[in-house]
Amino acid sequence: MIDWEDFQKLDIRAGTILEVEDFPAARKPAYKLKIDFGEAGILDSSAQITQLYKKEELLGTQVVAVINLGPKKIAGFISECLVLGIYNKKKEVVLLKPTVAVENGDRVG
Repeated sequence: MIDWEDFQKLDIRAGTILEVEDFPAARKPAYKLKIDFGEAGILDSSAQITQLYKKEELLGTQVVAVINLGPKKIAGFISECLVLGIYNKKKEVVLLKPTVAVENGDRVG
């Protein structure tokens, strides 16, 4: 169990995917994403979501991500946030996303 204060340390926000690129250097199939988090900025992320999502359909999609974990270097690429998803029984990532449009940068709480 964690305390409420521990949960509040996570900065989880909604953002809109602006760009999607293939990421062939990644060990597991992934995309490079550029995501707009409003006042929190535009951040890059590596996301292993290629099994269920095509690049074209991801453009303009709102997602939920943790934006304060710090940068992580992945195959020479700096991932600045962690896009959240749920692993289904096939180990595919199903994105967490708002069911109604929200402002980029709105916080999860």
